[in-house]
Amino acid sequence: NPSAPEVPVQQVQTGSGVSKSSYAASVEGITNVEVRPQISGYLSKIFVDEGAYVNAGQPLFKIDDRPFVEQYNTAKAAVQVAEANLKNLKIDLDRKVELVDNKIVSDLQVTQARATYEASLATLEQAKAAMNAAKINLDFCLVKAAVSGYIGRIPYRLGSLVSASSVEPLTLLTEISQVYTYFSMSETDFVNYQAKKEENQGKDSVELILSNGHRNAHKGVIDAVSGQFDKNTGSISIRARFNNPKRALRAGNTGRIEMTAALDNMLLVPIKATVAVQDKIYVYKLDKDNKANQIEVQVGGKTTEDYYVQSGVQAGDRIITGGLGFVRP
Repeated sequence: NPSAPEVPVQQVQTGSGVSKSSYAASVEGITNVEVRPQISGYLSKIFVDEGAYVNAGQPLFKIDDRPFVEQYNTAKAAVQVAEANLKNLKIDLDRKVELVDNKIVSDLQVTQARATYEASLATLEQAKAAMNAAKINLDFCLVKAAVSGYIGRIPYRLGSLVSASSVEPLTLLTEISQVYTYFSMSETDFVNYQAKKEENQGKDSVELILSNGHRNAHKGVIDAVSGQFDKNTGSISIRARFNNPKRALRAGNTGRIEMTAALDNMLLVPIKATVAVQDKIYVYKLDKDNKANQIEVQVGGKTTEDYYVQSGVQAGDRIITGGLGFVRP
């Protein structure tokens, strides 16, 4: 056809290399604990500052304990009263038991005395329970770290009224000796990842590129994959764990997860020879009469210049590498 344009053509070659995939990621601490009070009261002391590292069990805040001290003392006094009353009733019961043997009192009086004694015993147990509850509330006035980690922002100041129902916690405690990074992978990429993993061609280890472009000192390991794809985005959430001994990474950091996989005997197709239509990649393959046919190819990875193609073309096929804007099947 004299009107057909002249375009450059290249044969599909095979080769090996490395495929790198990159995904936006966010960092979270292995443990993120909201520190909340279990009682209501005014903050009387703050023992730590924002950003400080604390150990499990270390005091963080103190709530004014004067009302709780009085409640505990009142409950403790009630126990002492119940104990004294129980002693008196025990004496009365023992005396009536002796007298019934001598026929001075009736069995009914002994039964009544025993019932009164047992009721007083139950009253003592109730008083002890109330005292223990008051002691627990008193202990809650000293808020301690449940785990070791870094103190986050402290939105309250001395004198602030706090309670278990407060919208904001006293602070957030984050353990970052190890961190999680969360990222999402498309369905196609995930299927390819699973295939490489099963064939022992890929590794679970990943790298984290920080927001400043620097590579994190430690590699991470994929340790969790969401059970289903997001219906809205068609992607799946994946978690990787990184050691963070120097605590260089903090919760809230962002970056990119980079996954590297070795590719052997893959078909090489120049990126400039492809056309992307939505989420599909096409090439123009020539038949024996030099007529162009639009063929979909499955891409397994890429370099700066070539796609690693899994299917759609074969080694030796001739594909058009330029002037694609003028080409029609």
